[in-house]
Amino acid sequence: MAPTIPDPPEQAPSPPADQAGHVETHGIDFIPDDERHGRAHELFAVWAAPNVSYLSLVVGGALVLMGLGLWQALGVIVAGNLCWAFVGLVAVSGPAAGAPSQVVMRAMFGVRGNRANIALTGWFVSVCYLALSWAAASLAAFSLVDKAGIAVTTGVKVVVIVALAVATLAISVYGHATIVKLYLPFTLALTAVFVVLAGYVLDHVDWGYRPEHPLHGTELWAVVIGGTTLVASAPLSYSNSADFARYLPRTTSPAAVAGWTALGAFVPSVLFTSLGALAGTALDMSDPQTALQTILPGWFKPAFLLAVILGAVCNNAMTAYSSGLALQSIGVRIRRSRSVALDGALGVALTLYALLVSNFLDTVSNLLEIMVALLGPSIAIYATDILWRRNRYDGRQLTDESRGSPFWYSGGVNWAGAIALSAATAVAFTCVHTQMYTGPIARAAGGTDLSLPVGILVATGLYLALTRAPRPAAALRR
Repeated sequence: MAPTIPDPPEQAPSPPADQAGHVETHGIDFIPDDERHGRAHELFAVWAAPNVSYLSLVVGGALVLMGLGLWQALGVIVAGNLCWAFVGLVAVSGPAAGAPSQVVMRAMFGVRGNRANIALTGWFVSVCYLALSWAAASLAAFSLVDKAGIAVTTGVKVVVIVALAVATLAISVYGHATIVKLYLPFTLALTAVFVVLAGYVLDHVDWGYRPEHPLHGTELWAVVIGGTTLVASAPLSYSNSADFARYLPRTTSPAAVAGWTALGAFVPSVLFTSLGALAGTALDMSDPQTALQTILPGWFKPAFLLAVILGAVCNNAMTAYSSGLALQSIGVRIRRSRSVALDGALGVALTLYALLVSNFLDTVSNLLEIMVALLGPSIAIYATDILWRRNRYDGRQLTDESRGSPFWYSGGVNWAGAIALSAATAVAFTCVHTQMYTGPIARAAGGTDLSLPVGILVATGLYLALTRAPRPAAALRR
């Protein structure tokens, strides 16, 4: 007899939680082993694309404007970019824990203490960088619109800024797998454009360039150290590198994760910041976009402007992705895709205000320079904890925010991390020298900004001293 109860309708299998072309469903939750995928070498393009950047050219030109000679500037560029090693080291905690940086750092600061840390070093810094990068991309887009014969009215500017944000946030909302998929072709396209640009710049370089008023003694060292801090501020802002490595299988080589992450960022950062310094020997890099266009043929200018825009989109897509995770980690109960959209809306508002109402981007830029006094100690503590624990993290325990969590510590705060970060930041602030603020030690040292080395060394030493007690067994992954 035929059955009288029909079979239940077949349900189409749901797409994987992290698949290119589909909205990523994971946020700051633990990534199970059966959902891990990919290889470490994919991280090279993930980190290369946002660092084939117009902002690197701006920084390179700024070093020459600060009074450095060509070879001095190139030495500073290499030295500052060595801080990408911190970013590579931080990335290894992603596969170990199956969690993003914003969750792993609970091991250093505690569940509650880490919310305050991430609110500043993760969320606030990310939103500021969103505004800075979108502003640079918008100016390039305005030039393209003008070349197309369209009047760049206020309404047109608003449409351009919003369009750039929508393109950026679409990548961020789709998430990790889409970023990995897109960034290799983006890297190749950006590299091709900037290689052509390099050809025109090299035709004009003054290899024997010397500043009109060469720096000597204390003044020279002050600029060298300040320039190194300026260059290093970019890698130090990326304490989120585990975000893009956490889907890798647990068995992935930590050396490969660290190496491909650091190399992917270091190589383009050095090359393109150096290109900016080389351009500075022959051009007035106080307005890099205008200066560079004076040496470019008409047919190539649109490609150059498009590359500026694409580079900013790549940079901001990663930044918005991590800022969304940061918003979740500080306690905002919201889906990752919505947190990305929320942060993006705030970044757009800041960009519109900066470009249409009041140019406050210089203030934001100066503020980020001062933030090195906080970012340096924060990433130093992160790196130190990875080495101290031998990169053993239990991702499931890290995602436990209850009072019974092994990372609740005392009142939700790991006082070893909190004290080390607070003390190191306070000492580093006394060593800061920027246009906005100069600390007493920096003033006594003739304007030499020692905030970067002092902050890192004090944070590392204090954190190690305060964590000499035996490691809690529950905090380790066996």
